[in-house]
Amino acid sequence: MRAYARGELIDADRRWDVDETSMAEVLPTLEQMGLLSLSIPESAGGLDCDMKTYAALLHEVSYASPSVAVTLSVHSMVTSILSKQAAAHRRGAWLGAMGRADNLCAFAISEADAGSDPSGIGTAAERTGDGFRINGEKMWITNGLSARWFLTLARLRDGGPEGELCMMLVDGRSRGIERTKIRGKMGIRGSETAVIALHEVEIPGDHLVGGVGEGGRVSAITLNEGRVGIASQATGIAEACLDQMIEYAKVRRQFGQPIGRFQAVANMIADSAVELAASKALIASAADKIDAGKADLPSSSMAKLYATEAANRIAYRAVQVHGGMGYVRECRVEQLYRDARVTTIYEGTSEIQRYVIAKGLRQ
Repeated sequence: MRAYARGELIDADRRWDVDETSMAEVLPTLEQMGLLSLSIPESAGGLDCDMKTYAALLHEVSYASPSVAVTLSVHSMVTSILSKQAAAHRRGAWLGAMGRADNLCAFAISEADAGSDPSGIGTAAERTGDGFRINGEKMWITNGLSARWFLTLARLRDGGPEGELCMMLVDGRSRGIERTKIRGKMGIRGSETAVIALHEVEIPGDHLVGGVGEGGRVSAITLNEGRVGIASQATGIAEACLDQMIEYAKVRRQFGQPIGRFQAVANMIADSAVELAASKALIASAADKIDAGKADLPSSSMAKLYATEAANRIAYRAVQVHGGMGYVRECRVEQLYRDARVTTIYEGTSEIQRYVIAKGLRQ
């Protein structure tokens, strides 16, 4: 993975950033390498990676292309939850297809008025004879332009005034789906981000994932694993920044010596190395718990909180060490600085992670 990512993805990722174009061109290669099958069981033709291996792979991808990494992370979140929660008679066929480039998955929870708080979900589902009909609009949907499948959180209007949250798998080829690209992102521009409008979209009854009223629970399970993935993305970005910082500090000379010999620069490098190591340790701990069947929300939130905040600090230092060069597009740390910023926002903001951690400590 390291050889492929560093050999093939860095230049492509730089191009996607400048042109604001999609990484979808490499999906066939990701399929061939099995990277779209990381969380798919072996019985369905997948690799069935344990979480620790999965985190290590995402780290390596993120070092070269955070855009490809988040694409894989979201896709794998969906396949992971379907392997556990989808209707048994649907599971095999769905997962068997989702290792292919033309069956990319997306996770559709967020809305204009519902981000950190899923209770504000306005997307509505109603029963039709043997299925459901969905209406609503989803925002900030990663993989939204190329995805075939949308794991969608909706409120089932089933007689009650509020309705119950349900998770449903929507086929992106259904009638009534409109996709609009979100442009002008600060970073991770190769990753597709879209608004998904759902107009009278019909789905079969057995596309309900989990039971009626279990949408919140399914979301929590999915996000718990997803947060380890985003933490790994952050460490990949951070390690790329650290390596760039070290190399530049060796060759950039001021006052007759390499700047790495100055204590101020050396301290920035040392602090970054320590924070990167601590991030990796928190990720390994959270991954071990998931693999042992002892997953808990605070562990994943600790990894996500610390790793993403650390990545932003490390990216800041990388730009600082590069000085004026770090402020222009020619230098890769300029892009990595922008790419790091969103990691503290998606899959739950840093503020939400602190809330989850504190709540776990109070129990």
